[in-house]
Amino acid sequence: MTLKFELGPGRMIGGSNPCFIIAEIGQNHQGDIEIAKKMIKMAKDCGADCAKFQKSELEYKFNKRALERPYTSKHSWGKTYGDHKRHLEFSHEQYRELQKYAKEVGIFFAASGMDEMAVEFLDELDVPFFKVASCDANNFPYLELTARKGRPMVISSGMQSMATMRRVYQTVKEHNRNFTILQCTSAYPLDPEDVNLRVIAEYQKEFPDIPIGYSGHERGISITVAAVAMGAKVVERHVTLDKSWKGNDHEASLEPSELTELVRAIRLVERAQGTGIKQMLPCEKACHVKLGKSVVAKVAIPKGTVLSMDMLGVKVGEPRGVSPEDMGQLVGKAVTEDVEEDGSITPRMVDVYNNKG
Repeated sequence: MTLKFELGPGRMIGGSNPCFIIAEIGQNHQGDIEIAKKMIKMAKDCGADCAKFQKSELEYKFNKRALERPYTSKHSWGKTYGDHKRHLEFSHEQYRELQKYAKEVGIFFAASGMDEMAVEFLDELDVPFFKVASCDANNFPYLELTARKGRPMVISSGMQSMATMRRVYQTVKEHNRNFTILQCTSAYPLDPEDVNLRVIAEYQKEFPDIPIGYSGHERGISITVAAVAMGAKVVERHVTLDKSWKGNDHEASLEPSELTELVRAIRLVERAQGTGIKQMLPCEKACHVKLGKSVVAKVAIPKGTVLSMDMLGVKVGEPRGVSPEDMGQLVGKAVTEDVEEDGSITPRMVDVYNNKG
């Protein structure tokens, strides 16, 4: 297995590659394919890498009683839950139309397969990767079927325990080496106290050979940006054109201005992460020349004097002298010329030290 792999054609994730940003349209399209297209274009214009939907074959995802139960929520699109879901579900032909549009726009197109038959359709559709929703993270027959198909997988982990996620990792790993696990808490909208970003670090320790990511349902963008700073290599956020629209997910979704700012902030944080190697950088040289300190003489020191610590001080000096971190190396060495009080002690003034230099 590897810490980086190709999630979509020509797009690597993990390692030093940019964070892969998924704009989760889900069912925020209101069941209107033209709105769905507008949202795909919005995701592209805002800088996201992928526009993602949720595909269900309703008779395979829900049993009859679940579909027949009354649904009286203010968010309902029908008298029963089945009527509601049918209103929001696009047909196979509509999915092909949306996929074609996404290709024209120039953005990856994907969907969560919400049941085994939906996975079969998405495989036929040739999506770049399979997204596993949190509700299927502990559905091990589904995970095995999906993993065996060989496409990269993005697995959300809401509502699961670490013990379950260890089993998820082992199950998928047996059949598929290219997958990522996303820390997720399944609440809409999500309170900051329940985000649990530290799980990202725990996943990185538990599963050190796969990229780790974050799927967020909180308000705003700050927490998602923090997840990227902690090493998330894939992030997913629900998006909407209007938070006041009917639907449970809109309140926890980002409008276009917020998605644009999220992408901008993530790319800024990536630039700021650096290499992890601590050293003086070229951009610091001017400051070092102006304010860097040197060893100076606290008293006048005649030529031939053996230096002791009480003779030495540290100041911003002109000319630049021995670095303060090397001051201990001067003790016990003789000066080769007179040093005036408050004068810089340069390497050439000290016997042996200069030769070593």
